[in-house]
Order: sequence, then structure tokens, then C-alpha cells
Amino acid sequence: MTLGHPILQFGTSRFLQAHADLFVSQAMDAGDALGGITVVQTTASGQSSARTEALARGEGYEVRVRGLRDGATVDETLRCRSVKAALHASRQWAIVRGEVASGAVQVIVSNTGDSGWLLDSGDSASALAAAAQPPASFPAKLLVLLHDHWMAWQGRALSVLPCELVSRNGDALRDIVLRLARQWDMPADFIEHLRSAVVWANSLVDRIVSEALHPVGAVAEPYALWAIERQEGLVLPCRHPAIVLTDDLVRFERLKLHLLNLGHSWLAELWLRAGEPSGFTVVQAMHDPAMRSELEAVWVEEVLPVFDDWGLGDEARQYLGVLRDRLLNPFLAHRLSDIAQSHAQKKQRRFGPVLAHAQAHLPQLAQVRLRNALDTSTQGTTVQ
Repeated sequence: MTLGHPILQFGTSRFLQAHADLFVSQAMDAGDALGGITVVQTTASGQSSARTEALARGEGYEVRVRGLRDGATVDETLRCRSVKAALHASRQWAIVRGEVASGAVQVIVSNTGDSGWLLDSGDSASALAAAAQPPASFPAKLLVLLHDHWMAWQGRALSVLPCELVSRNGDALRDIVLRLARQWDMPADFIEHLRSAVVWANSLVDRIVSEALHPVGAVAEPYALWAIERQEGLVLPCRHPAIVLTDDLVRFERLKLHLLNLGHSWLAELWLRAGEPSGFTVVQAMHDPAMRSELEAVWVEEVLPVFDDWGLGDEARQYLGVLRDRLLNPFLAHRLSDIAQSHAQKKQRRFGPVLAHAQAHLPQLAQVRLRNALDTSTQGTTVQ
């Protein structure tokens, strides 16, 4: 007997609770979802275990949506009921494998954190055995499940939708899994199955989910986006206003990475320089005249000219109009100390492409602030 839910989700994060899971719940109410979600915990975290136990009760949880929309205050509590089962991979791996082998699962969603795609040298093809314990890494777990899907395959579609913040995340995850399959000397027919019968979706997620509710639930902003690249055979978990199918995912990536994420890292840069307290938040920075002025100057003088050259100037200005409401959200306790984690690497990803494009195509654009930020000594600062 299987659980029979069509969506299998790896990760218990508050982000997924207030993003994909909430979208599916709202779509279920409208009859526009595939069905329920089975969540799989893959870590040994005590907090994750508490969430898994709460989710396994099937009682749903609250998502409190708080913020500004067109300058007006939004403060509402929603009930998410899409998660119908929750499993712990290390203890219930046979059940997880049975769900995929049964053909019940049509969509696999993941959000496994910054290190979630790292491979583990201890994983091996022995994990394919029927009674084997789960491999340690997420890509290896996924490979085992996709092999189970292949063994029982009867033309059933399966789409993988990673939500990790990696450029072209579907292609990237596919390549990791394919490389691992070759290392395990798996059959050529199966490797071709991974390429042609599994749909690897490239997508971008965008929603600030700043707080967890305990044992499960989240506080999130009103804005939400799940941009998914259109491709043949793709199965979506649901239809929802926040889910956008697109043939041009790059423009969504650029808007988020080089306006929202760049803005966050610029405020974190100013926070590090000023030595503000660890609890200092984004909204406090936005109400600080000096920090707000610096942020606006970076956007207008150093970033928007690049968007103009990309042919995205109008979209960027519209996005900034919404983004200012998001950053001025009085309800979200979004701490700059959290944003400043891995600050040097984030600056390279968020500032670097804007600087590189200007250097190649807009040599007259000085971009003094962003260039200095990449050279600043705060790159090595350890956040307490």
C-alpha cells in the first residue's frame, strides 16, 4: 500500500512551507493542483525533525502573510493543507522508494540548502539494493529514486523541480545526477532515461520568508514568484497566480539577483562597515537616510544602466517599484547579520556580473561603489 500523493518534496524549510506548499494548498481549494504532498526530511536536524513530526499529523499549518502591497498594509493568516504526509529518509526510506516505484509521484520538488547538492564519497551503487539504507547526499538519493522509476517505468511522466538558488538549477542537478550515474557504472539505457524521460525544470523562486513558526509554519511577505522555464513534457504541481511559465528565465534571474539580492548585500555591506548591532534589520536600514540614499544611488547610478543595456530597463524600474515595498515591510524581521553570511561569495555572485557587463559594454560607467565593495576588507569579516 502506498501513500499515493503525486508530489514528493525534499526539504522541510520554512521557505517551501510558505512558497510551493502554500501554492499547492491554494490551488487544491480551486481544483487546480495535482494533489497532496509527501515531504521527506533528509537531515538529522532536531528542528527539521520537529517540523516533520508536526507535518506528519496532517493537520496543516499557518502561514502569516504580512507586509505592504501597493503601499497598503497586508496582514493575514492562511492555512496550508497541502502536506498530507511527512517521512524521515533515514528511517522510512523504503516507503519513499515505494512511492516513486508505484508511479504515484509525478513531480519531485527540492530545496536542500546551500550544501544540499554536495556529493558524499561514501555513497555507492550498493544503495540501489532493495533493502539498502539511503545514501547520504541528496543527488544520490535522487539517483536511487529515479532508478526505481526507470525499473517500474510504463511511460509515466516525472518532472524534477529544484528550488535551490542555482542558475539553471534543473540543468545543474541533472548534470550532477548523470555524472554520479556514470561513476556507479549504471546501464546506458538508464542514463538515456535520465536524459529523455525525466523532465529537469529550470526555475527561480522569489519570496522573503523571514521567520519560522513553531513547530511548523512561517511568516512571509505578500510578494511571491515561481518562474519556471517552459519545456515539453513538464508537469507542474499546480496552477497558481505566482507560478509563471516563461521562455526567458534569464530576465527573472537578473531582476532578482541584481536588484533584490544585490540590494540586500549592499545593505549588508553598509551594516558591516558601520558596525551596527547584530539585530539590525532591512527595514531599519531602509529608514536610515544615509543607508537608503546609498542603496538608491547604487540602483540608479550603477545598476539600472546595465539593465538598460540588457534591454530590461523598463522591467527593472517596475520591479524596483515593487521591491521598495518589500524592503520597507515593517513586519519582517530580516536581519542584515543573516544576509551577511558568506558575504564575500554573495558579493561576487550579485555584484560581479553587473560589473563585468559594464566593463565590457559600458566602459564609461564608473560603478565606484560596487567596485570598492568587492575590494573592501569586509570581505573577510566574520559575522558574529
